[in-house]
Amino acid sequence: MRCKWCHNPETFSSKCELEWVSDKCTNCQACISECKTGALKVVNNKIAFDKSKCNNCFACIEVCYSEALHQIGRTVSSEELYKEIAIDIPYFEESGGGITLSGGEPLFQFDFVKEILVHLKQKGIHTAMETNLSYRWDLYKELLPNLDYVMADFKLFYSDIHKIWTGLKNSRIIENIIHLDQTGIPYELRTPVIPGVNDSHEMIEKMAQFVSSLNNAKSYTLLPYHPLGATKYKNLGINNPMEGVKEIPKSNFKELELVKNRIVNV
Repeated sequence: MRCKWCHNPETFSSKCELEWVSDKCTNCQACISECKTGALKVVNNKIAFDKSKCNNCFACIEVCYSEALHQIGRTVSSEELYKEIAIDIPYFEESGGGITLSGGEPLFQFDFVKEILVHLKQKGIHTAMETNLSYRWDLYKELLPNLDYVMADFKLFYSDIHKIWTGLKNSRIIENIIHLDQTGIPYELRTPVIPGVNDSHEMIEKMAQFVSSLNNAKSYTLLPYHPLGATKYKNLGINNPMEGVKEIPKSNFKELELVKNRIVNV
C-alpha cells in the first residue's frame, strides 16, 4: 500500500535510506566533498538534498558533526534482533506486555517476521502485530499460531475510493477481516479518520455496520489524523501528498465517534 496520509514514509523502501534533518544542519559543508553523486550540494549558500541522486552510500554521515545526516534502517537477522529484545524480558514479565510488530506492513518481510515470531513464542513472550491485511490469507494463517493479538486497519469502505487513496482495492482486506474473525484470535479494527477522505457520517456508518456484523472483534477504534509525519517527508526528500492538511477538529471527530458508537458495541 501507499496510503497518502502515511506517517511512516521511511518504510516505503526496503533499503536503508539517508535522512537529512535540515534544522540540525550548521552549514559547515563538510558533507559536500564526501558526496560523489551530487545529492548534497550548495544552493544559495545553504546545503540542499536531492534524493533522486542519492545512492545511499552514507559516506556523508561520517563527517556530519552536527548529526544532521542519519541512516534510517539497518539489516539484522531474527537471532540478532531477539538478543536485543531479550534484554527487556524482565519488563515484559513484570508488566504483562510483549512485542508488537509494526511498520509499514510487517508482511513485506514475511520470512523475517515468521522467524522472529517463532523465537518470541518459544520464550513465552506475548506477541501482537499491526497489519493492513492486504496480503494473501495463507500467509497470515502461517503466522497466527505464534500471534496472541492482531491490530488491523480498516481504512475505507468503498473499494474504488480505497484504491485512489491507498493504491489498492479493499476486496482482499474485507475477505481477510472475515477470515480473521472466524479464527477466534483476539483482534481489533482501527480506522484512521482523514479529513476529506473518510470523515463523513455516511462513510463511518457504512464501516461501523460492517464491523457490527462480525462476531469476535474486541474493539473498533477511530484514530484522528495527525500531520506529525510531515517532518519525515521533508527529511527524506519525499513529496508529501497531505502537505498542509490539518488535524480534524475535535468537535467533528466526536460526532463521528458518536455515529460509530450508535452502531458498534465494541
